[in-house]
Amino acid sequence: MSSRFASALHELAALAATVAAEMEPQLDRALEMVQATVHRSGTLFFCGNGGSAADAQHMATEYVVRYMRNRRAYPAVALTTDTSLLTAAGNDIGFENVFARQIEALAKAGDLLIIHSTSGNSPNVLRAAEAAHAKGVEVLAFSARDGGALRALADHSVIIPTDRTDRAQELHLCIEHIICNIVEESL
Repeated sequence: MSSRFASALHELAALAATVAAEMEPQLDRALEMVQATVHRSGTLFFCGNGGSAADAQHMATEYVVRYMRNRRAYPAVALTTDTSLLTAAGNDIGFENVFARQIEALAKAGDLLIIHSTSGNSPNVLRAAEAAHAKGVEVLAFSARDGGALRALADHSVIIPTDRTDRAQELHLCIEHIICNIVEESL
């Protein structure tokens, strides 16, 4: 393997080892939030921007279709996928409201909003968290760096200790796959 690949993979593995060694309580709490929502037949709502939007869509798909096992579909919605809604909301009420508007329309108490934002400072995810709380919906955030302003708005945050967006997103997806697998095993 070339040294560039080895170096990058070792760097990712070292960060994963740090998360495994130091963040178990935060990961357990994230699992509890998702598991409780699924057990009470609540809906998982996912959102994020850019690569985090892709992760949101990816995870919603894992819950609706399946991850490792054939089982019933779990209610999950990626708030990042409806181009007509996103462009109308962006144009008519501002891009900072594209996720909040959907939460206002679709979410109810007992649901869970899962926000992917490595900076934790994007106005549209901050507004989504505020809208969720107004509807009695808990917020689980996956972020990096210091968690940004989202840290104060989320009921719980999993903050990957890195300044690298790519590494944080890779570990967010890995952690969420583990959570999804555990949820599937529990039902």
